[in-house]
Amino acid sequence: MNSVAVIDYGMGNLRSVCKAVEHAAPDARVRLTADPAEIRAAARVVFPGQGAIGACMNALDTGGLRESLLEAMKTKPFLGICLGLQALYDFSEEGGGTPCLSLLAGAVRRFPREKMLDKATGLPLKVPHMGWNRVRQSAAHPLWKGIPQDSRFYFVHSYYADSVEPADVAGETEYALKFTSAATRANIFAVQFHPEKSQRGGLRLLENFMSWDGSA
Repeated sequence: MNSVAVIDYGMGNLRSVCKAVEHAAPDARVRLTADPAEIRAAARVVFPGQGAIGACMNALDTGGLRESLLEAMKTKPFLGICLGLQALYDFSEEGGGTPCLSLLAGAVRRFPREKMLDKATGLPLKVPHMGWNRVRQSAAHPLWKGIPQDSRFYFVHSYYADSVEPADVAGETEYALKFTSAATRANIFAVQFHPEKSQRGGLRLLENFMSWDGSA
């Protein structure tokens, strides 16, 4: 059975991710769970979420999920979405500064409102970055299979990933500045955008994830 644990740590947008994964892989067993044992038993793991990174990290610790999550990241195909990308880095500026999981080198920074200007018009850009934007694939990866270069995906975020290691960057997006919109290392793949809201491209990415063996 192709089983997937979608981590339930009390943040937003979790059930819509479950529905999208079920649609992408109708024969899979998809469980929204806060049970470390179920996370350990699943064949693959999805770490989604919308909200504040401080509350996210606190929920992982108080719910006893951090250890099982870190174990899954070592061995299983793993997909992070939105906060599930940001939590992989060393540190976030949000909430006065929040230590994260340090799986990827770099920091999560707030879009600087004073510098958020449209390069074509010179007009201010809104923060949060909300809506459709292009993702430039930085490197070939099994999760990009069948997804054209510069495809558009749906974003909702006020903070962005600033990667230190170029090899960790799987995709980039420009919104006044260029930021990491997809990151990868070994069996980990994570995206800032929301596949579950991104129609055809997002569904294809989820399909690819559900057939991925975790190798590059």
